[in-house]
Amino acid sequence: MLITDMKRVIEQVSRDKGIEFNVLVKTLEEALRSAAKKKFGNKIDIEIQYNDETGELEVFQFKEVVDEVTDPDFQIRLEEARGLDPECEIGDDLGTKMDTTTFGRIAAQSAKQVIIQKLKMAERSAVFNHFIDRECENINGIVQRISRNELIVNLGQAEAELPKREQIPGEIYRRGDRIRAYILKVHEESRGPQIVLSRTHPAFLINLFKTEVPEISEGIVNIVSAARDAGSRGKIAVSTNDPDIDPVGACVGIKGNRVQSVVQELKGEKIDIIPWHMDPAKFVCNALAPADISRVIIDETNHAMEVVVPDDALSVAIGRQGQNVRLASKLTGWQLDVKSETRYNETLQEGYESLLSLPDMTEGLADLIVQNGFFSAEDLAKATVQEIAAAGQISEEAAQNLIDDAERAISAPDAPEKSNDAPE
Repeated sequence: MLITDMKRVIEQVSRDKGIEFNVLVKTLEEALRSAAKKKFGNKIDIEIQYNDETGELEVFQFKEVVDEVTDPDFQIRLEEARGLDPECEIGDDLGTKMDTTTFGRIAAQSAKQVIIQKLKMAERSAVFNHFIDRECENINGIVQRISRNELIVNLGQAEAELPKREQIPGEIYRRGDRIRAYILKVHEESRGPQIVLSRTHPAFLINLFKTEVPEISEGIVNIVSAARDAGSRGKIAVSTNDPDIDPVGACVGIKGNRVQSVVQELKGEKIDIIPWHMDPAKFVCNALAPADISRVIIDETNHAMEVVVPDDALSVAIGRQGQNVRLASKLTGWQLDVKSETRYNETLQEGYESLLSLPDMTEGLADLIVQNGFFSAEDLAKATVQEIAAAGQISEEAAQNLIDDAERAISAPDAPEKSNDAPE
């Protein structure tokens, strides 16, 4: 009966649970060994082999060959032993096949408990290994239940959770609904593998395009980066090494069929497909489309850009509640400060006036300094003596004095503007 149970477990678990054959066999071997020792104690010497022909596990007990048997559980008489192996001698260990039904009900129950425990562990390990290899992929499942705003999704081999924070705002699911999501994280806990899904992650958007656009899976078109306000708007930057391929057109598809498939999956989320450019300034300009860009000032040190747009394009560049510039910043990896031309010119004028307010500054010197990229007293205070000396064509001593004046000017709280009547 025990062997029959084992055979059924091997066939069913190997097929349904995807547990490796060798893992199952070792589990069952340990269970039989436990049952034998439960019956006969730890002194018993047994060997367990899997019989490929019968699909059964065979248990062989090794007994010492002796003249007179004093312990029949561990010894066998020479005459009986030679009936099994004519060449055996006194002192040899002879293996005889055991009838596992003699293990007894308690031993069999103990073996079954070992089987259940080990199979649960093996199943958890198999599930973890399967899904850890699929981390960062999209997967389909069925909503099984809703618990505290979290969706529990049946993935076939395991359950996964879709937390509220990873759900697209406004989406409503019911039990039995099909759902597609991104495998965000797979980790092991005492209760088994835990799989966390996401529908808001930018990689979910990237993987959807990989599914819809063959040129991406073939490596002709590359998605360089992506940014999302899930449920509202997303941006992806695309490139290609093939000059005959339009990466944006490939992602849009004929009559927009490819991008529309992605939009439908995301329940109407608007998608901007941006051509990537190796020049960061041009890439930022593309990312802020459809706004026109007048000029871009790059701050390499702080990895930031000041973007100047026509006055009538400011609202388009910034977007509703700052969405467009925020997504463009995430997409490009640059900190962006968008200003109108009017505001930019005002800032330049304010900076120029802050330079002129310094005691030893002249208009000619201020013009030279501005031409070399130092637009305000604050810029001057952050510069080195050598930079200002070269920019203003002055001595390092005079440059140091200007820097000291600039530092005092910007550190003075609510300093009054310089008056014409004020003493020098």
